[in-house]
Amino acid sequence: MKNLMKHLQEKYHYAVVVFKELVKTDFQLRYQGSFLGMVWSVLKPLMLFGVMYVIFVRFLKFTDGTPTFAISLLCGTCLWSFFTESTTMGLSSIVNRGDLLRKVHFPNYIVVAATNTGALISLGLGLIVVILFGAFSGAHFTWRVLLVPFSIIQLYCLALGVSLVLATLYVYFRDIAQIWEVLLQALFYSIPIIYPLSMVARSYPIVAKLMMLNPIAQPIMDIRHNLLSPEYVPTVWTNTADLGGAIDTPDVPAEWQWLNSPCLNILPYLFTVLVLWLGIHLFRKYSQKFAEVL
Repeated sequence: MKNLMKHLQEKYHYAVVVFKELVKTDFQLRYQGSFLGMVWSVLKPLMLFGVMYVIFVRFLKFTDGTPTFAISLLCGTCLWSFFTESTTMGLSSIVNRGDLLRKVHFPNYIVVAATNTGALISLGLGLIVVILFGAFSGAHFTWRVLLVPFSIIQLYCLALGVSLVLATLYVYFRDIAQIWEVLLQALFYSIPIIYPLSMVARSYPIVAKLMMLNPIAQPIMDIRHNLLSPEYVPTVWTNTADLGGAIDTPDVPAEWQWLNSPCLNILPYLFTVLVLWLGIHLFRKYSQKFAEVL
């Protein structure tokens, strides 16, 4: 066992050192020349939350009336910002580090993983603010907060898988950046972040069930449920298993009864694993030619 540990340490020591330096450099360069520096990691999602709250909650009345909707909106904004930042920056990470890849030999995937980890640090700072705000806005902290790290890991793995796919495609097809920007907008409005799921479920219960099977929506809703409000925030487990449980909706038509199967609850997790595997597979297959193409 000692020999095995020593072998692994020697084999991956250089990769770990490079990974740490890339994470540190990326995080520092992100705010280089900025007066507020790393404060933007907290200030940016707060400003975005403020805009969404005023427009969608105060004016358009996109609220379910629960006391934790505002803090749930802030939490969802931070989580979505993480996914957007990690995939957008991960998309161009290989191209941006082209000079380094041609000069220094190290596993290319470290570049993408370092970018995602930098976004994860920003998410951590944002969630600290969410917890502080939640303490003064009626959030109900229970033992379920212990489950939050698992959902964050799942969201990170999903973002990493998507980033690996996008980074691979971007080396060969630069148009993928514009396509992904449009897709992100579509994904944002397909997830109950700025509006409550109950708003959709009242008129379109089938759509609400399918929305919760989205592998991006599922960890976001799980984190909000476990961190802030187990009573008010539905999850794939409470919503998909029983439409009449977590949210008040009409009966499902007979032809859609298969959606009530508990087996569907694991689909977001399986899709996350599939996306991560696909990202690793594509990246490993084409990464050897990155230096030549760049």
